[in-house]
Amino acid sequence: MALHVPKAPGFAQMLKDGAKHYTGLEEAVYRNIKACKELAQTTRTAYGPNGMNKMVINHLEKLFVTNDAATILRELEVQHPAAKMVVMASHMQEQEVGDGTNFVLVFAGALLELAEELLRMGLSVSEVIEGYEMACNKALEVLPDCVCTSAKDLHDIKEATALIRPAVMSKQYGNEDFLANLIAQACVSIFPESGNFNVDSVRVCKILGCGMTASSMLHGMVFKKELEGDLTSVKDAKIAVFSCPFDCTVTETKGTVLIKNAQELMNFSKGEEEMMEAQVKSIKEAGANVVVTGGKVADMALHYANKHNLMVVRLNSKWDLRRLCKTVGAIALPRMTPPTPEEMGHCDSVYLSEVGDTQVVVFKHEKEDGAIATMVLRGSTDNLMDDIERAVDDGVNTFKVLVRDKRLLPGAGATEIELAKQIASYGETCPGLEQYAIKKFAEAFEAVPRALAENSGVKANELISKLYAEHHNGSKNMGFDIEGEGPVVKDMLEAGILDPYLVKYWGIKLATNAAITVLRVDQIIMAKPAGGPKAPQGKKDWDEDD
Repeated sequence: MALHVPKAPGFAQMLKDGAKHYTGLEEAVYRNIKACKELAQTTRTAYGPNGMNKMVINHLEKLFVTNDAATILRELEVQHPAAKMVVMASHMQEQEVGDGTNFVLVFAGALLELAEELLRMGLSVSEVIEGYEMACNKALEVLPDCVCTSAKDLHDIKEATALIRPAVMSKQYGNEDFLANLIAQACVSIFPESGNFNVDSVRVCKILGCGMTASSMLHGMVFKKELEGDLTSVKDAKIAVFSCPFDCTVTETKGTVLIKNAQELMNFSKGEEEMMEAQVKSIKEAGANVVVTGGKVADMALHYANKHNLMVVRLNSKWDLRRLCKTVGAIALPRMTPPTPEEMGHCDSVYLSEVGDTQVVVFKHEKEDGAIATMVLRGSTDNLMDDIERAVDDGVNTFKVLVRDKRLLPGAGATEIELAKQIASYGETCPGLEQYAIKKFAEAFEAVPRALAENSGVKANELISKLYAEHHNGSKNMGFDIEGEGPVVKDMLEAGILDPYLVKYWGIKLATNAAITVLRVDQIIMAKPAGGPKAPQGKKDWDEDD
């Protein structure tokens, strides 16, 4: 019989074999801070228009080449629990405002890096946290004073283009004017007078070939599909949408037909044909001239559709069907019944077109106030088009944020330096030990212009001292001029580099919360991972929409 080996006394003896625990400043806090710093360092070089791209190959061996922090983090699958908290904060930023994910990472990383210095100086964790909380509240209080202008009229394409441009610039530097104009046209055309804007209403259709400047935008929807029937274009289309297959209706229950001779067999199949023709005819007589179906199209049904001049389009995805219904104002019918005028949709033209060597079906509205606008993006490689799509996504989200709150802040590090200046002077007025933490919080803001400068190959210290000098003279809108030679500053309001107020507001809030949550941890206890076969991953990275 094996001898029972006693465990070492202490915390370990309470846990199962194989469990790990780390405790105290050295083991837990500094370890967590190090992991978050590494993560921030990774995405920091991708910050701003001159940010470098990352090549990420995910677990399915799909290649991503991008400088979009949200995509990098989503595909990296970060395992470290503390780093995961910072990743969650940036995901929250993505969901809340759709832009500024990298700002959250850079800022949270800087906060934690400086917190480590404070802790090594001898401050306690609670003092650092208290100082950070006070500084965060002060920053959010001061932020409205930094607002330099507001969006006047979002229905004006020119103004919308100018406001979307900075968001697109950080992803597609060099093509921002062309893309921002396309995005602005798409957003303004579907932005109703009532004022609620839906991001999903701007669709993207990516078609390989040509160059990015061949991209275009149209009102309505574009599907990468071929038509089923002979008819290739219909003007003034009345559209019947069926979510069932375009086939003769099958009975609910199984039935057996006893056929005694050839004549009966002929009559049976003839009856089926006549029934099919009657159905197609009744749809045509209801006024429809385009049929969209969500299932397979039977040969017999297609024959009669061609005979009665009906255009047939097949969409495999139920999401596409729903979106199409929304675009043309139709109701999807679950059975092959003739539609009533209320259930039919309408659009000005439906036609088959060829873009590059790809066949596309276009549902087009002539007038502008359509429910959905589609951007047809062209590009030489799939990776390039994916990146352009992410830039479009950021641009559309910027428009959505401005619909919610029209205030704008100067970009390119101007807001951050102004906040740093004000919070540092606020720190001087605080008597307790938390003043050190408040000053460090102010210093953390410098990480943003510093990252911009380093990515542009400019000496960061020179730039930051220049920015501080300008801001002390009262020029609140002075930021880093990326296009200038060396560390040059410029008025961001005149340059048109503006950030939406909400992006900064939520960025500061979420980054501080994430940093504080990481600092509050003083023990990490990891149970032994469960053995046995791994659970199947399922549809982990399938696109929810398609």
